[in-house]
Amino acid sequence: MNAPVIDDQVGGHRPVILGAGVMGAGIATLALGHGLPVLLIDVEEAALDRARERIEQQLRMAEMMGALPADVTPGRLSVSTSIPAAGGGTAVIEAITESAELKAKALAEVSALVNDDTVLITNTSSIPIDELAAAIPLRAQLVGTHFMNPSYLIRTVEVIRGAWTGDGAMESVHTLLAALRRTPVVVADAPGFVTSRILHPMINTAARVVQDGTANVEAVDALMQGCLGHPTGPLRTADLIGLDNLVDSLKVLYDRTGDESCRPCDLLLELVRKGDHGRKSGRGFYEYEGDLS
Repeated sequence: MNAPVIDDQVGGHRPVILGAGVMGAGIATLALGHGLPVLLIDVEEAALDRARERIEQQLRMAEMMGALPADVTPGRLSVSTSIPAAGGGTAVIEAITESAELKAKALAEVSALVNDDTVLITNTSSIPIDELAAAIPLRAQLVGTHFMNPSYLIRTVEVIRGAWTGDGAMESVHTLLAALRRTPVVVADAPGFVTSRILHPMINTAARVVQDGTANVEAVDALMQGCLGHPTGPLRTADLIGLDNLVDSLKVLYDRTGDESCRPCDLLLELVRKGDHGRKSGRGFYEYEGDLS
């Protein structure tokens, strides 16, 4: 199922997204809703089928919530199961699972296909950018981003500049984010960067409070919302992130920092073991009707 060549574009942007999971589909929704053509690549056709349905739902939701520009015609979505199809993109956004080994492998493969001026963007919540850059020849072209879920609603994007990241790559990312009407906040490279280094241990601690029997899920979120101003509560946020993704990120942080607050607690591990991954699976700390990711 190879995609046709993308010949329509907005402002010269032709993003390619690797990975048709929750984040890949969300970033695709954001780009399409701002008029950019998107090529979405995944090795599994079933994942692409699910992503098409999710993107359609998210575009409708984003339009209903006024999150998309009213004067822009949505871009065209193309899909492919072939990574070589990524060679025609002006930017490649890698959004596969939070595994340093798998991300490095995908980035190395795609870096051999693109032009020297194509920016390579790894969307990661925790893996250091320099660690991934070491696996590819085009190190100066690699930039980190951390789009939040749902990316079509959240307007700020954490941008991570690695030690090898060049000025041209940073300029390309800023230009792309401007076309998506997103505000970049640039930070230095480190495990978890800023958002995950603060948020994920906090969620882990909230889950441990429930595990220890101090309070139930609803009480923890109610107190964090009502007393400390957290907009959704940490455990509802965990369900939105995806408990499997959260555990993967915590493991990365623990392995690279040794911080005990980052060691995934038993309750999180048990929920993931049972397949209760949050909103995308219909059950996590809370129950949901269908796939609401």
